[in-house]
Amino acid sequence: MKDYLEDYKDKIALDEIKRVREERAPWMTRKGALPFLGALESIPAFKTGSVDIAGDVVTIGRKDELSDEGHELLDRSLKTLLPWRKGPFNLFGHYIDSEWRSNMKWDRISPHILPLKGKKVADIGCGNGYYMFRMASQNPKMVIGMDPMPRFRYQFMLMNRFAGFDNIHFELLGAEHVRHFNSFFDTVFCMGVLYHNRNPIQILTDIWECMKKDGQLILESQGIPGDGSYAIFPEDRYAKMRNVWFFPTAECLVNWVKKAGFYEVECFSIDTTGTDEQRATELAPWESLSDFLDPHDPSKTVEGYPAPVRICIKARKKTN
Repeated sequence: MKDYLEDYKDKIALDEIKRVREERAPWMTRKGALPFLGALESIPAFKTGSVDIAGDVVTIGRKDELSDEGHELLDRSLKTLLPWRKGPFNLFGHYIDSEWRSNMKWDRISPHILPLKGKKVADIGCGNGYYMFRMASQNPKMVIGMDPMPRFRYQFMLMNRFAGFDNIHFELLGAEHVRHFNSFFDTVFCMGVLYHNRNPIQILTDIWECMKKDGQLILESQGIPGDGSYAIFPEDRYAKMRNVWFFPTAECLVNWVKKAGFYEVECFSIDTTGTDEQRATELAPWESLSDFLDPHDPSKTVEGYPAPVRICIKARKKTN
């Protein structure tokens, strides 16, 4: 099958992208990922004629399209692939109640997204692809989701083996690899990613480089409440997360985006996440938001830091 990026080899660093692909391909079959592979291969592949990606729940397939045995296999596969962080999905009548009600974030950002029809789109830190499916409802030329987690890729593969979208693609790439797509994307989504990186300014600069002139960035990040331009740098963990670095105020995040070269930078939403949006479920049964906050003072994390807010920003790449 032809590489979907082959037509753009004169514009992007395809050799570098292929090198990263080759390095990371064994991740999909290492010991910890083998159960996920088994979960995927246990279910026959076919393209359903029933797909609805326009609503809050990404719905793929009808219940009557699977036999009783098929439903049992699917149920086991869904449980093998847990935790399901993003969603919700409905797959052949199996409702996947994910930890995050990702439709709530989509409702916050969707009024601010420029039309995606015919555009090349990146979803950095795409997780299992929930937002990619929502983007696909606008018929973009392509959506490339980037996430280095095999579990999430298998979850995406499970969904798309039945939905059959050929314009959405999952790559085991990180934010640091967007520099290989120079001046390529019309729209870039970077959501829930920035605070996991040691150098957020470099990531924003790389994103600027990967975008076409006048392209749009939709940036969503955890941050902290407060006036003024500053960020905290946790000593160890923040909300029990170890792999995190900087948590900015909204003004600080806006300044980072401007420093990276963007213009028309606008913070359009600052929200406090509640347990109606993030919580433990049957398919995401481990600790969630309520476990990360001080039980006596939810305005603080369990470590005593200000509790996070979710900051949404839109920006454009300058045309000159």
